[in-house]
Amino acid sequence: MFTGTGTALVTPFRRDGSLDEPALRALIKRQIEAGIDFLVPCGTTGESPTLTHEEHLRVVKVTVELAEGKVPVLGGAGGYNTREVIALSQELADLGADGILSVTPYYNKPTQEGLFQHFRAIAEAVPLPIILYSVQGRTGVNIEPGTVKRLAEIENIVGIKEASGNVSQMAAILNAVPEGFIVLSGDDAITLPLISLGGRGVISVVSNEIPAEMSQLTRLALQGDFPAARAIHRRYHPLMEINFVESNPMPVKAAMAEMGLLEPIWRLPLVPPKAENQARIRAVLEALGLVSRPAAVPTVERAHAAFAN
Repeated sequence: MFTGTGTALVTPFRRDGSLDEPALRALIKRQIEAGIDFLVPCGTTGESPTLTHEEHLRVVKVTVELAEGKVPVLGGAGGYNTREVIALSQELADLGADGILSVTPYYNKPTQEGLFQHFRAIAEAVPLPIILYSVQGRTGVNIEPGTVKRLAEIENIVGIKEASGNVSQMAAILNAVPEGFIVLSGDDAITLPLISLGGRGVISVVSNEIPAEMSQLTRLALQGDFPAARAIHRRYHPLMEINFVESNPMPVKAAMAEMGLLEPIWRLPLVPPKAENQARIRAVLEALGLVSRPAAVPTVERAHAAFAN
């Protein structure tokens, strides 16, 4: 169910800071029409830490309604309080989510045994497939391959979003887990190497901007057509990189605002990218033809030059 490209949806806000539901609906429809494989509302890219409980549920509810069974919905439900994560996960199940993406507890930094017990408790309480989310750079906690192996033995823990950036660790996980366990990249730029090792796709930031292209890249790679997948990767690699020139989702929302997809609004403590980075984002978009650009250097060369600068 959760293979290919899943978009880690941004959450659009109005200028008064409130949830922009019409923009959210437009973004979801754009994703589905572009052929995305699944949708991931209320993750890191969706600024979930700043959403109220009611907003979190509303975003997932709208996503489920618009998905209409055409694509699966993997709702974000993670945190440092196991009981609260279970309660939220149960609510998302009631809303019709097809699965749960659950990030490792942050701040309280559990041991590997603590991580195992945390995720086992969620799995026992929630009747949905669960994708683990390991992103040590944000949470301070890494799910080690041995722990992933133990968790993979639990029936409804079906996969992991691996965002450690450590390809060797990803390979170790793939060697440790059963064949059917889904290992997804948490970094757009590592999608191809992970698939070459046996990974099953990506939970993507860049597909907010280019859903059709990122979906095609992943499908080609999963079909074994790496030359064609590499061609797409090389073209859009500057966009994948510029999306992280500052903390995600600041750059991707700035880019989407340039593309006319949403208002350039973040909730504190996130702020707009610095002016010089905003200019770099704009230059990459122009070079790739995602916004109007002056005719000059060939597109791909301009994109790489813009990112390098």
